[in-house]
Amino acid sequence: MKTDYTLVDASVANSIGLITLNNPQKHNALSRDLIHDICAALESMRSEEVRVVILRAPAGAKVFSAGHDIRELPTNGRDPLTYNDPLRLLVRTIEHFPSPVIAMVEGSVWGGACELVMSCDLIIAGEDSTFAITTAKLGVPYNISGIQNFLNTGGMPLCKEMLFTAQPLGVERLLERGIVSHAVPREKLEAVTLDLAGKIAKNSPLVVSLLKEELRLLSISHNLGPETFERVQSMRRQIYDSADYQEGIRSFFERRAPQFQGR
Repeated sequence: MKTDYTLVDASVANSIGLITLNNPQKHNALSRDLIHDICAALESMRSEEVRVVILRAPAGAKVFSAGHDIRELPTNGRDPLTYNDPLRLLVRTIEHFPSPVIAMVEGSVWGGACELVMSCDLIIAGEDSTFAITTAKLGVPYNISGIQNFLNTGGMPLCKEMLFTAQPLGVERLLERGIVSHAVPREKLEAVTLDLAGKIAKNSPLVVSLLKEELRLLSISHNLGPETFERVQSMRRQIYDSADYQEGIRSFFERRAPQFQGR
C-alpha cells in the first residue's frame, strides 16, 4: 500500500490497518492536509480489503488531536462547517468504510476531534484521556449532522453538558455512557486494542461489513423535515455572520478568553 503520507503513518499487518496521526507540532490539528492523508490511507486500505482499522496518535501523546485547525476556518461570513468541510468528508469516509474503525485514544481530544473519534465504530482509550467539544467556547456554529453524530453516540444529557460547558470530561464519564468501550492504563492500551482488532479480523468480513451498514442505517432512520432544516440553517447563519464568531476566532489567536456579547 502507499506509505509516503506527509502527516500520517500507515501500515497493514494481519488484515489490520494502522493509521497514526503524525503532526505533533500542531497537536494533530485536523487540517485539510491531515484529513486528506487519513482519507487517502483509508482508501488504500479499502482496496486491500483490510478487515479492521486502528486510528491513533503516536505512543505517549499528550494530545490525541486539537480538533479543527482554527487557522483554516473562514472569517468572511461563510459557513465554516458545510457539507464539503474536510471533517464532514472524513466522518463520512469512516462511516461508509466497509470495515470497523477503532479509535485508540491517548491524551486529550478537542473539538472536532471528538466527532472524529465518536464517528469511529469503537473507542479504546487511556484511563487518563479527556474529551472536550469546544464549539461554544470558540463561537463556532456546529452543523446539524455533527450534532446528530454527538447525539447518536452520547445521548441527550451528556451531549448537552459537553456542548454547553465546552469543558473537558474524563473518560470515565464516557465509559459510563457506553461511548468508550474500554478505558485502560496507557501501558495496556495498544495490547487491548490489538487484541480486540484481532478478534474482529477473524470473523466473516462480509457479515461484519453488513452489520456495520445496518447499524449505520438504523442510527439515521429519523429525518428532519425541510422547514425544520432551513430554520436551523438560518440560526447557524446568524452565528457565523455575528461579531461573536469573529471574537471567538480572534481570541483564540490572541490567547485570551473570549468576550462574547451575544450579537
